[in-house]
Amino acid sequence: MSSEDPQPAPASPTLEDVARVAGVSRATVSRVINGIRNVDPEIQEKVRQAVATTGYVPNRAARSLVTRRTGSIALVVSGAGGEGGAEDPFPSRVFGDPFFGRVASGVLGFLRPRGMHPVLMLAETAEAREQVISYLRQGNADGALLVSTHPADPMPKLLVDAGAPAVLFARPSRPTPISYVDLAHRTGGALAADHLVSLGRRRVATITGPLALPAGQDRMAGFQEAMARHGHPYVPVVEGNFTHDSGEASMQRLLAEHPDVDGVFVANDLMAQGALVALREGGRRIPEDVAVIGFDDSSVALACRPQLTTVRQPMEDMAAEMARLLLAHIEEPDRRATSVIFEPVLVVRQSA
Repeated sequence: MSSEDPQPAPASPTLEDVARVAGVSRATVSRVINGIRNVDPEIQEKVRQAVATTGYVPNRAARSLVTRRTGSIALVVSGAGGEGGAEDPFPSRVFGDPFFGRVASGVLGFLRPRGMHPVLMLAETAEAREQVISYLRQGNADGALLVSTHPADPMPKLLVDAGAPAVLFARPSRPTPISYVDLAHRTGGALAADHLVSLGRRRVATITGPLALPAGQDRMAGFQEAMARHGHPYVPVVEGNFTHDSGEASMQRLLAEHPDVDGVFVANDLMAQGALVALREGGRRIPEDVAVIGFDDSSVALACRPQLTTVRQPMEDMAAEMARLLLAHIEEPDRRATSVIFEPVLVVRQSA
């Protein structure tokens, strides 16, 4: 062969090369790369390091033919909106709420190291919901992670009826055989009550979330029950809708109807931020005159002045657990619906 003859291209790394470097079988490498069996985390890490060392690149098209999977997950944010027509503010609400960003972060953090990718889909109208179901039925995604924002949302039942692997964030408002991840909301409400009582607050009220939602009901019930155990059978209640403006308006109403209030449990941080605005405008010092506790421990809690004491909901961990559950359902299509409940923690800052 002359010096001018082209040199043969180096052979591409194979599964066998990865297996040799990792010190495991070819079948184990295949399971890790395709994500179709549970493998010990240490072995998974050895395989990933071997992939990086060898430069092995999986053939996604070939993998899809074998596994009949796309490596894509639909992240569906759904609400029971209108049926079309005027522009709906739903997308603005989704992208403006730190709650959804934390869920997306947790999902990405879990899926990306596994070579999987979420596709964001909004489903606020009947047409949009049908598009989601059609997308899944056509095999464009392997399953769906659902964040529902409305108690009348038909999306959980639609997913079940379609036979699509799916996991829901938070307990469904209507009994539905779908897996979900949620928080012990009553425990969170009780933590807020115990803390306010420990501070010596005796004229305590609460601003709830939407009471049609299980989370709104449970946070209120947990707070009221704990206050009753402390000898406070009556707690003034104003219902909000988880927005800043509703928190401000609800606090204004509480001040008008109960001007001697000295402690408030607010069912999410956005509403608590609005409540702080109303309290300052009403001439109240925080926490000297009125102690305020929020819920979620979102970025909003740190942006408040004073910084907000709040009940932490570990949303990134909960979202990652949603993704883990979904992959289990994809791997085992006949797997029964299950639930995973996380425990809240009180985070004490300056507002209470």
